[in-house]
This record gives sequence, C-alpha cells and structure tokens, in this order.
Amino acid sequence: MSRFRTSRARLVAATATTVLAALALTACDDGTGAHDEGAASTASTSTSSAPASSSGGTSGSTGTTGSTGSSGSTGGSANGSVTGGSKSAAGTSASKKSGSSGASGRTVTCEGSNLKTVAAPLTRPVNHMLLTVTNTGSRTCFLYGYPSVQFTDAQSEPPVIEDSQPQAVVTLEPGQSGYASVSLSATDGSGKDGRTAKSLTVYFYGRSLSGNVGTAAHPSLPAKGVYIDDSIKVTYWQQSMSDATNW
Repeated sequence: MSRFRTSRARLVAATATTVLAALALTACDDGTGAHDEGAASTASTSTSSAPASSSGGTSGSTGTTGSTGSSGSTGGSANGSVTGGSKSAAGTSASKKSGSSGASGRTVTCEGSNLKTVAAPLTRPVNHMLLTVTNTGSRTCFLYGYPSVQFTDAQSEPPVIEDSQPQAVVTLEPGQSGYASVSLSATDGSGKDGRTAKSLTVYFYGRSLSGNVGTAAHPSLPAKGVYIDDSIKVTYWQQSMSDATNW
C-alpha cells in the first residue's frame, strides 16, 4: 500500500513537470516569453528612434529653409538699401529743385541788364513810337513807373501821361514783355524845337520812382532817325501792347 502511494506520487510529480514544460514551450512559441519581450522592446526603440531621426532631418531641412530665409533677409536688406538710396536721391533732387525754385522765385527790378529793349515807330497813332521790353532773365521782375527816355542831346526827360497809370505794377515773368509808347511830336504842328534824333537811351526806375536803377538800354532807331519836338510825352509801362498804344 505504501509502495503504491509512492509510485502514484512520483507519477503525479512527473505529470506536473511535463505539463509545466509544455506550458513553457507554448509561451516561447506565441511571443509572450521574456526573450520576445526584449526583441519587441528593441524593435519599438528602433521604430521610435526612426521618427526622431526623421525629425532631425526635418530640422535640418528647416535649417536649410532658415538659410534661405537668411538669404532672403540679405535680399531684403539689399532692397532696403536701394530703396533708401532712391529716396535719398529723390530727396537731394527735391532739395535742388526747391533751391532752384527759391532762387527763381525771388522777384527783382526790371532794368537794362535783364531786359531786351526794342524801339519801333508806329503808323497808328501817328508820330508815336512803341517801346517793347522783354524779360531775358531767369527771375520774375517788376517794371516800375514809366520809361525815362533821353534822345540825342536832350536836356531833360519827357513828362509822363498821368492818366495812363495802370492799376498794378507791371510784372514780367521770364520771356514776357511789357510796353510803353512815346508821343514824339504834336500832330497839329503846334510843337516847338522840332529836330531829328538818331540815338535813344532808356533808363529804368526802382520801386520808389525817385531815381534810375540798374543798367540803361540803348535800342536802335531807324537809320534816318525820328522827328521829335517839345510836346514829347511817354506812357506808364503797360502789361499789354493795346493799353500802351491807346494814348
């Protein structure tokens, strides 16, 4: 009886050992063993390191883009410099233009050095001569009062026709002309001291009309000269020719 129990116990133990061995083999086959877990862990580590490497690549790419951005920044800086230069040039140009405008904007007195003066006999009114002065300067000038004329050997200047005074001072921009007429002699023969003049000097007044200013003009007369007498008179300077020849 005792021997039977011992044999039975041994059989049970052997059976248990066999079952445990079978279970161990099964575990190894279905990937749940310690070795498989290590492999899975290694694979997982490799897999997770791959994105990290890829991320590194992306980061490198970003670095390249950053480099491009740096290049773009350089380009932007260059463009900025060009723009700045352009503005600076424009500013200089504007400054020069402003200076030039300021210089030409200063009004001066019209006189012989900045005027071209022409004297021409008129058929109407008879016994009259037209004086035309043209601004040849670069600045606007004021033509004050009336022409102070002196014919050959004259001892005094002819008087002005007061009624011919314009409402405003004649202003001549560069290239513009002003006018005055000279009544040379009486049409009815009432004038005295008649003579032929072959030279003429024209003087110009300043703002105060108290004296001549600047350079005098010496317009040419016809070769035969012009006839004058003591009735000679002049008009004020006019802005238009028609106003000058009304007297």
